[in-house]
Amino acid sequence: MSTNDAERAPFPGHPGAARRVSDLLPVFPWDKLEPYKATALAHPDGLCDFSVGTPVDPVPELIQKALAAATDTPGYPTVWGPLELREAVAGWLRRRCGAEIGPAGVLPTIGSKELVAWLPGQLGLGPGDQVAYPRLAYPTYEVGARLCGATPVEYQDVDELDGTRVRLLWLNSPSNPTGRVLSADQLRRAVAWAREHRVLLVSDECYLELGWEAEPVSVLHPEVCGGSHEGLLAVHSLSKRSNLAGYRASFVAGDPVVVRELLEIRKHGGMIVPAPVQAATIAALGDDAHVAEQRTRYAARRAALRAALEGYGFRIEHSEASLYLWATRDESCWDTVAALAELGILVAPGDFYGPAGERFVRVAFTATDERVAAAVGRLRR
Repeated sequence: MSTNDAERAPFPGHPGAARRVSDLLPVFPWDKLEPYKATALAHPDGLCDFSVGTPVDPVPELIQKALAAATDTPGYPTVWGPLELREAVAGWLRRRCGAEIGPAGVLPTIGSKELVAWLPGQLGLGPGDQVAYPRLAYPTYEVGARLCGATPVEYQDVDELDGTRVRLLWLNSPSNPTGRVLSADQLRRAVAWAREHRVLLVSDECYLELGWEAEPVSVLHPEVCGGSHEGLLAVHSLSKRSNLAGYRASFVAGDPVVVRELLEIRKHGGMIVPAPVQAATIAALGDDAHVAEQRTRYAARRAALRAALEGYGFRIEHSEASLYLWATRDESCWDTVAALAELGILVAPGDFYGPAGERFVRVAFTATDERVAAAVGRLRR
């Protein structure tokens, strides 16, 4: 290559570069919603945004105080966190999920989305490997496979999968977007399949404490896993239960051998939860009262929105848990999005979560009481 050619060659990451990682990824779905958001924003009574499930209620005071008390921490925290943090996670898993687990099987993460996106690559997956995830699913499962060059594979039932090629199997219960809850029998069958084929099973359980018409079960519960966590991980987040989306507080727990491998990799990458957030996590996991209070808020919003949507002609499917209503008028999801945008109501189109969602919309009930009431009034009119 001549000097002039070298000068003209694009920098890595620039348009025209030989390989850009972004070229491997689907279009970021939320960008497609912007025109409909503009329509909804123009409503005289303002926007009712039910598209993204982001918390809007205050961070509980005891968590704020724990964060503030830990702000004078000039030194580097550790990737694994203090033993007190891992014991708090293990204690919550025992109390809430019935999982007998020790601190060696726990690792804090910088939000659960980060873990979902980078887990396949951190575990050494790549070309020729398959990452399997539910047919209707959070888009980041696919993104995580593509980032490391693995093949993303959708499934309806685990028996459809090629056990010789799948290396990582995602479960998601309660589901985002549908709110579906897998029974203990369904979880046991998935665990048995994964262990038979030596596939790592990772269960995304971020909505576990938000069951409404069903009681979600963790894959780490002894009645599901047979008392052994070998080959199993569970992902949990404090974003929904404790209004900590802004803190990026979450953790992964399960097979201590896999957790140790992730720890070693993440130490090299400096993937560290800030010390004040670690302190806030300890406080949040030690208190159940604020979770019950937040559940009460969400239950009221859910009931109001569900009744209004059904009265407007929607059918609600699944939705027995999580922070969403999976709704349809048996038309294109984009037609539904457009119609609701004219009312100033913004929802997520179902095809963001896979082609099987093309006639559904996802309605998050994480808006304020005032915005929920406004939307209910518009739907009833």
